[in-house]
Amino acid sequence: MKWIPVLSLCLFLGACADAQDNELAPETAKQVMEAFQKEDFDRVLDLTSSIQPDSRWTQIRATSLQRRGEQRFFDAKIAESIADFDAFLAMIPEQDPYHWQRGLSYYYAEEYEKGKAQFERHQTVNTQDVENAVWHFLCAVRAPGGSVAAARKELIPIERDARVPMKEVHDLFAGRGTVEDVLAAAKEDNDGVLTDRERNHLCYAHLYLALYFEALGETEKMTEHIRLAAYDYAMDHYMGKTAQVHAKLRGVKAVR
Repeated sequence: MKWIPVLSLCLFLGACADAQDNELAPETAKQVMEAFQKEDFDRVLDLTSSIQPDSRWTQIRATSLQRRGEQRFFDAKIAESIADFDAFLAMIPEQDPYHWQRGLSYYYAEEYEKGKAQFERHQTVNTQDVENAVWHFLCAVRAPGGSVAAARKELIPIERDARVPMKEVHDLFAGRGTVEDVLAAAKEDNDGVLTDRERNHLCYAHLYLALYFEALGETEKMTEHIRLAAYDYAMDHYMGKTAQVHAKLRGVKAVR
C-alpha cells in the first residue's frame, strides 16, 4: 500500500540546522534531535509539546506522532495508535487520504464504518491496490448491516496490481477464485529451498487467507492461516507485523 511520506532523518537534521529562530532553546533543540535519532518519540513529543502551529518543529512532531502510532499498532495498542494517527492528521490533514494505517487500526478497534470510509478515501490516491480493496471489504462485512454478499457487490475493482499473489487474493474475495489459487501463486519451485521472496509471498498469502476466513466466520481456518503468516513465514514489514498483531489480538500462538 502507498506509504505516508513522513520526515526522514536527513530532512529532520536539515530542518534543525535551519531552525535557529524557533521557540525551542538550543539545548532543548539538541535533546529533540538526539531523541529523534534514537526513535524515542515519547521524548520528542514531550519536548515539543509547547510549539506553535507555525513552528518549524511541526513536521518533526507530526512525524513522531505517526511513527509512535505505528509502533503502538505493532504492540497491539490499537486505541493508542488511533489517538496518535488522529493527532498526526490534525497537524497535517492533507495526509488523510493516504492514511491506510489508520484504516487497519479502525478494523481492529471494531470501528468498521470509519475503516470503510478511510479505505474509500485511500482509493482516491492509490487506485490499483488489492490490499486496499480487501480491507475495505473486511470493514464492509462487519459494518452495521454488512454481509459477505453485500461486500462482494461493492468490492473495489483492481486490475493492475502485479504483486504476488494479489490478483489471486482479489479473485478469492470476489468469489471467483480459490484458496488453492492463492497458495499456488505464492509458492515457487526452488527444490524445497525457502527463499526470502517466497517467504514474503507466503506471508501475504496466509495473512489474506486468514482475513478471508475471518470474514466468513470460520475461526479454525483463520487460526491455521494467521499462525503461518505470523510465525512460520514471519516478515519484518508493516503487513508482516500486521499478521503478528492479528495473531496476538485473536489469541493465536506459535505451535511449539
